[in-house]
Amino acid sequence: MKTVFITGCSSGYGLATAHHFHTQGWNVIAAMRTPRKELLPSSPRMTVLALDVTKPESIAVALEKCGPIDVLVNNAGIGLFGAFEATPMATVREVFEANTFGAMAMTQAVLPQFRARKSGTIVNVTSSATLAPFPLVAAYTASKTAVEGFTASLGLELEAFNVQVKLVEPGYAPSTRFTENGRQRMQGLIPEPYQTFAQACFAALGQPSAVTYESDVAQTVWRAVNDESETLRFPAGADALALAQANCTDRAAPMPNP
Repeated sequence: MKTVFITGCSSGYGLATAHHFHTQGWNVIAAMRTPRKELLPSSPRMTVLALDVTKPESIAVALEKCGPIDVLVNNAGIGLFGAFEATPMATVREVFEANTFGAMAMTQAVLPQFRARKSGTIVNVTSSATLAPFPLVAAYTASKTAVEGFTASLGLELEAFNVQVKLVEPGYAPSTRFTENGRQRMQGLIPEPYQTFAQACFAALGQPSAVTYESDVAQTVWRAVNDESETLRFPAGADALALAQANCTDRAAPMPNP
């Protein structure tokens, strides 16, 4: 019976992914900053742990408690909407600590056991913001794009140890707590000169042609974990799939004649 360690399980994608792997018969380590065992099934195959991915000591304690794992899903992260001009660099660093350095620290912590065992899978959850530019999420997009570059490079250096590295790229999911969780962090990030533009952006987000659901991400993480091909990127959700397809079409288009 395999064991998956999932970060950021208190809501959204992480919570749905923990449920999904549990229903598939796996041992699940569901990590979150403030443990809430009532969110997940009471089962000998379900363990809820406290974890703050921005704190090395928290990572060490959590991994010591759970023992060997087969899969790491780096899902923990925070969102940010706002004009970059108005975003304090302290806030930018906070986003990178959670979204980028947190994933890197977790990965570095599990690699010794994966390398020694010559097996294991790491799934890094990023965003469809890496597939196409969106306004008012510059710092957030930068943090997730950094994870994409990190993952692609890491995959090459781990091939010799039979360790798989995958990316899951969710689209826009209005049913998650992405905005709610970052409401305090986002206060004051839309100054007056940007308000008209921001209102138009938020209006467009309120009428999406397609969206992503938590179950889309959970199922895509499951597919990525069980994929034995060299596929790196797994878009999750109808909107993310459309963006990924558009990207492929753009890259395949012939160069215009000079």
